[in-house]
Amino acid sequence: MLWKLLVRSQPCRLYFFRKMQSTPNCKSFLAYFTTDRKSNKENERTVEKLCKFSVDVRKIRKLKGWVLLEDETYVEEVANILQELGADEAVIASILERCPEAIVCNPAAVDTQRKLWQLVCKNEEELVKLIEQFPESFFTVKDQENLKLNVQFFQELGLKNVVISRFLTTASSIFHNPVENNKEMIRLLQENYLNIGGSEANMKVWLLKLLSQNPFILLKSPTTIKETLEFLQEQGFTNFEILQLLSKLKGFIFQLCPRGIQNSISFSKNAFECTEHDLKQLVLKCPALLYYSVPVLEERIQGLLKEGISIAQIRDTPMVLELTPQIVQYRIRKLNSLGYKIKDGHLANLNGTKKEFETNFGKIQAKKERPLFNPVAPLNVEE
Repeated sequence: MLWKLLVRSQPCRLYFFRKMQSTPNCKSFLAYFTTDRKSNKENERTVEKLCKFSVDVRKIRKLKGWVLLEDETYVEEVANILQELGADEAVIASILERCPEAIVCNPAAVDTQRKLWQLVCKNEEELVKLIEQFPESFFTVKDQENLKLNVQFFQELGLKNVVISRFLTTASSIFHNPVENNKEMIRLLQENYLNIGGSEANMKVWLLKLLSQNPFILLKSPTTIKETLEFLQEQGFTNFEILQLLSKLKGFIFQLCPRGIQNSISFSKNAFECTEHDLKQLVLKCPALLYYSVPVLEERIQGLLKEGISIAQIRDTPMVLELTPQIVQYRIRKLNSLGYKIKDGHLANLNGTKKEFETNFGKIQAKKERPLFNPVAPLNVEE
């Protein structure tokens, strides 16, 4: 009886198995039960060579174990290039543990990458430090001809090597852009700067500062930049005022879109109950009113109101909106510890960078602790 049941169930099993084979979504499920030992076996030579350089293979298994399955790896070749630059065993191990895909990079491409990065590094010691800090950027060995041409273009533009090396590590995508695209974007930025009243004499300084603070502007569409500037003009900002915004927001103004700007402007106008002229003055004092989204602005205003700060105070010192609610709470607590009631005073002491706040706090503290009179000072009395 049991045998008959098994025979009857067999066609169902076969049908189920065939159904799964014909269904793409079952691929991973079938792969789990298919034993292809060869493809899942680690390359023993790779593991041995990594151990030779004191690399913790367990970290690689956890991070990117696939590299250990590769048939062709270049552990010794990559390690030798790093050694030639002056990297010791500990540094090499650290680099390979954090960026294990380095061992599947072609040694010739890695050597070319080394030469390209040396164009902007003052010495090999500095290069090793950069590779140790940003191994993923260094071992992304692609578009090397673009990288070379873009490095040369940025140098000709006047950017310092230290700035270009920072781009290589934190904004590497701009080097994958064809150099002609980057040149075209630079020409567009220069043209727009002059069109809104910028001077030829100040243009280079402005452009280099803009690129230094936001190199990703090179990845923007020329249409986006044009639309943003035209929208600001439609909102009543003069060319001089747009120049002011450009100098304060740098390239970040080009990350905005007309719809986002419009939403932020409408929200701020309602929140502060002000006219369009007054709102423009607020924006010029605090361009972040354009940059931050409505939810962020709403959260920050509500945070200030909860601390007893009035809308009128915020309107007088709108730059306070650049601070997160957490920073505001921390600073208010510090000022309260000195008996300074922020809701009764001006927000200038709350505002500013961390360094500026600490300086102001120190002055308030010193003033509070200063004695009313100097008991050892001679009294000026008439004989």
